[in-house]
Amino acid sequence: MSDHGMIIRSPLADVEIPLGCVGDVVFANVDADPEAIAMIDGPSGRSFTRSALRDAVARLAGGLIADGVTPGEVIALMAANSPEYAIAFHAIARVGATVTTVNPTYGVDEVAYQLQNAGASRIIVDAAFVDTARSAGGSEARIVTIGTAAGYPSIDELYGQPADQVPVDPATHTVVMPYSSGTTGLPKGVMLTHRNLIANIGQLNALLDGKGDEICLSVLPFFHIYGMQATMNAALAEGTCVVTMPRFDMAAALGHIANHAVTLFYAVPPIVLGLAKSPLVDEYDLSSLRKIICGAAPLGAELTDQAASRVDCAIVQAYGMTELSPISHCTHGINGRAGSSGITAPNTECRLVDENEVDVAPGEVGQLLVRGPQVMQGYLGNEKATRESVTEDGWLRTGDLARVDEDGYFYMVDRLKELIKVSGFQVAPAELEALIITHPAVADVAVIGIPDEETGERPKAFIVLKDGQQATAEQISEFVASRVARYKHLAEVSFADSIPKSASGKILRRMLRDA
Repeated sequence: MSDHGMIIRSPLADVEIPLGCVGDVVFANVDADPEAIAMIDGPSGRSFTRSALRDAVARLAGGLIADGVTPGEVIALMAANSPEYAIAFHAIARVGATVTTVNPTYGVDEVAYQLQNAGASRIIVDAAFVDTARSAGGSEARIVTIGTAAGYPSIDELYGQPADQVPVDPATHTVVMPYSSGTTGLPKGVMLTHRNLIANIGQLNALLDGKGDEICLSVLPFFHIYGMQATMNAALAEGTCVVTMPRFDMAAALGHIANHAVTLFYAVPPIVLGLAKSPLVDEYDLSSLRKIICGAAPLGAELTDQAASRVDCAIVQAYGMTELSPISHCTHGINGRAGSSGITAPNTECRLVDENEVDVAPGEVGQLLVRGPQVMQGYLGNEKATRESVTEDGWLRTGDLARVDEDGYFYMVDRLKELIKVSGFQVAPAELEALIITHPAVADVAVIGIPDEETGERPKAFIVLKDGQQATAEQISEFVASRVARYKHLAEVSFADSIPKSASGKILRRMLRDA
């Protein structure tokens, strides 16, 4: 792809991207105020100062080395948000290993797929999920728990002599490998380097334009790139105090905002909907809030205004994806525009192109292409998918359709890609189809996303039954629900005589959506 099109750049100056590893950047501010509180565990109130958090990372890194972890090894981290998550994440990074972040609510088959695909030899897991980890990892996986579980060592027993950062090349070493379906297909390991994460930390903090004394409520899961980078790494790097929650609960979240004087709250549309509608909101003092940033799915202007006036706080939007570490667009400060995902991040170039990858005219809708230091290395062991996603000259095809106004504000319009986004979580139609086709009564199946006010979208299955076989919608739904995480559950099941397909056998999902 040539560079002769209309390239849209950030109105903000480029940020300097420090050399080194992600821990160097995240803990760079420790010595400026070592006794400042860095993280608070919301449910228990346990807190870590900046120096205590950094020291815990160094000691756990020493323990991992003593336990036999070697550079380049892949370690699965399967846990809910807590300070220990951050400690484990950065200890793994410090020893030159790679973290693959696993959703702890996954079923055994989902975890087993990721462990096997990533080549993970060890699992650090919340004690509550140890049975799933053991079943998924088999007898050969080394399991260490966060918390106590009979028969397993805990990370508390692993702490050893402090270890320095094991030298790696920050530009090429994969430090974290979350799983994403990209624009299509089964989940793939997204290889993100130290430099990818460091670049996006700097880009995000430049866009946030914080006051320097922020307190962030961290309810978005750290295993998801949005929570990992925005509410853990970028927040800690900025010197923001992070209050963690293991799962979202409206009353608990409002309580933490009031009790800890939270100023910064990252959200997804269902949370914003709750802020607009829930009677609980009136029972808490939310006056400390300065800004709520919503990402993962587009947020309507009307709902934004309704929630913003209710909590008396700016609500702005951002856009990103796992393959972008994750931010490419965000509202600068509180200068939001209704329905807009903000401006292009510093150090980032964008194009909007038609189906032939020719730039569209100003004001027209096109597929968003992004190029910058936050673009992933590629998909693990899948060069074909990498080539389909990233051009030879570095443009990531997002699969999202967008338009940009005359001031450089981007508006996400629709998706080219097949992915279903449920409260910001990705659901790959192909993954659900592969599962449903194993039902003894099913001859053929197609899955699409349908609009949902609360979650943005939810999966709907179209089923063709085998001759002489019977199954109800409820039976199909239960079959799926017993095997996958909750956000992948079917919202609807319809029965059809056939599934529309192209000559090459590709499911024509748009025909199903239009119907």
